[in-house]
Amino acid sequence: MLRAMSSAAKHRTVLVVEDEDDIRAAIAEILEGEGYDVTVACNGREAMEELTDVRYVPSLILLDLMMPEMNGHEFLERRKAIARLRNVPVMVLTAVTTDIPHGANGLLRKPFSVEELLDAVRSMLPIAA
Repeated sequence: MLRAMSSAAKHRTVLVVEDEDDIRAAIAEILEGEGYDVTVACNGREAMEELTDVRYVPSLILLDLMMPEMNGHEFLERRKAIARLRNVPVMVLTAVTTDIPHGANGLLRKPFSVEELLDAVRSMLPIAA
């Protein structure tokens, strides 16, 4: 079944930072199917490399907490130092905690359904009036 791209998804970019290949690929496929532009990174270090391009400012960052090389907490700390990213909302994806980490705007508990993912993304990216 084909879905019309929602106006909420038009020109919205999401950076997915997740070390589990299957989860990262599934999230990207779901969001791309809804019309979002998706960039993926397998850890915080790789995400920071993506964000060094000053032309790239995602509309939303979906961030796993438990990752090798640079975990989600370290990523959140380093993100604070980049002025152009301070207003980009961050939704943490985790099975570990129910507390929203400092520097994040929301939390989505793993495992989550497709609808829970889409609802969480939409809640972080309200339709501009």
